[in-house]
Amino acid sequence: MTDAKAPPPVSARQRRIVFAGLMLALTLASLDQNIVGTALPRIVGDLGGLAHLSWVVTAFLLTSTATTPLYGKLSDMWGRKPLFFAAIILFLIGSALCGMAQSMTQLILFRGLQGLGAGGLFTLSQTTVADLVAPRDRGRYQGLFAGVFAIASVAGPLLGGFITDALSWRWIFYVNLPVGAAALVLIAVGLQQRVAPVRHRIDYAGAVLLTAATSTTLLVLSWGGTVYPWSSPIITGLGFGALMLFALLVQCERRAVEPMLPPYLFTNRIFVIAAIVTSLTAMALIGANVFLPLFFQLVEGASPSIAGLMVAPLMGGLITSSMIGGRLVSATGRYKIFAVWGLATASIAYGVMAFVARYGSNTILIEAALALLGIGIGLVMPNLTTAIQNAVARAHLGVATSTNGFFRSLGGSFGVGVSGALMTGQLHRLLPPAWTTKGPDGRSLLEGSVDQIASLPTDQHLAIVEAYRYAIGSTFLAGGAVASVAFLVVLFLPERPLEGATKGVGKG
Repeated sequence: MTDAKAPPPVSARQRRIVFAGLMLALTLASLDQNIVGTALPRIVGDLGGLAHLSWVVTAFLLTSTATTPLYGKLSDMWGRKPLFFAAIILFLIGSALCGMAQSMTQLILFRGLQGLGAGGLFTLSQTTVADLVAPRDRGRYQGLFAGVFAIASVAGPLLGGFITDALSWRWIFYVNLPVGAAALVLIAVGLQQRVAPVRHRIDYAGAVLLTAATSTTLLVLSWGGTVYPWSSPIITGLGFGALMLFALLVQCERRAVEPMLPPYLFTNRIFVIAAIVTSLTAMALIGANVFLPLFFQLVEGASPSIAGLMVAPLMGGLITSSMIGGRLVSATGRYKIFAVWGLATASIAYGVMAFVARYGSNTILIEAALALLGIGIGLVMPNLTTAIQNAVARAHLGVATSTNGFFRSLGGSFGVGVSGALMTGQLHRLLPPAWTTKGPDGRSLLEGSVDQIASLPTDQHLAIVEAYRYAIGSTFLAGGAVASVAFLVVLFLPERPLEGATKGVGKG
């Protein structure tokens, strides 16, 4: 449902200025999730701390995911503009400190600070669309944002490698400063206060429990099967702790006067189904997609730069379908049919990828399947965000959008964890124990780089490559299974007419 008290319309000029700022802000946060990976070997060379390398990524993921619902709720209370300022400033301070870090511990702490700001950039960008644009016209803008995510996932690793080679790894953080400053100026000039600040009671207990429960869950997903075995006391203890914290959170939110995660959201059928499908879609996409560069380098023999380009059809398909799908939603006022066809397409694409990965190399076929997968996913996520925003009251746009983003992040993290555990389990099953057991140097044959595996004796090299072919194919098959489940769930999604008209989208 929507409110009768809609804020006054904005001019076309204001809208263009604000959206330029939103796109820059979203680009900052999206790139920073992808740009660091290629610089990690050089960072370790300068700062040391190899044992803590994963925390450079995990710290950002923890804080950005945990704070997403907080920004949504606070922006509903105090307005988008002040929260945007806080998020961008936190992100830029974290970026500057990351560039100046003198130890791995400092870098990890400053990456966490960056994540505190990034959590706001993600959710506030999408929520502001709902403030400025009628529901009928939101699809095209959400499609543009999905395109930003897709471009960042391709450009991030390439840009990170180029900046690191040409300048220094420190500049992958410093480059955020002028871009963030430009976003800050555009938002300051163009974005007017759309939500009247009202005195509220802040749910401090809910905020603490939500942050603790989310952080604990992400530690389980980040460490399980990689840093520690899934059955280890640390992982099982963290898992039990996460369950207890979420149980306490549920009880707390039921009693809170103004909860961080309002229980009424979970009585809204559109929100619940759309959030579940979004989470499953992220789990399917990110879980299998994370192993694509490894597949192209190790199994197909591509160089790192070529492997990055070979993922481009996925992102090209995603960008194209996000933009076209958004316009079709605006033109027809319907969103469900696009999500249904998108998930059906993604399921088929994953099946083709799994077949090619397991039973032979056919670069043209797998590239076509990647494009098909991108087309399918691009029809799902942005349109489900539009469906959720259309189904809640205007006063709750922030918390609804951010809660959906929260479940998307959890789904993606869970996908990475489960896919990694699945691949590791398959490798241990297919290869001799002596090859998968850590040697005197503390590493197994599987933990070497692509170049180190290529330099092994021919019989070992071929056996490991075939094992990886089968194991990565299993992650594609799992991605297809999850996409199929999401397809079945989205069939139950109610469709509510989108309000507003496309004729006035460009007018004041």
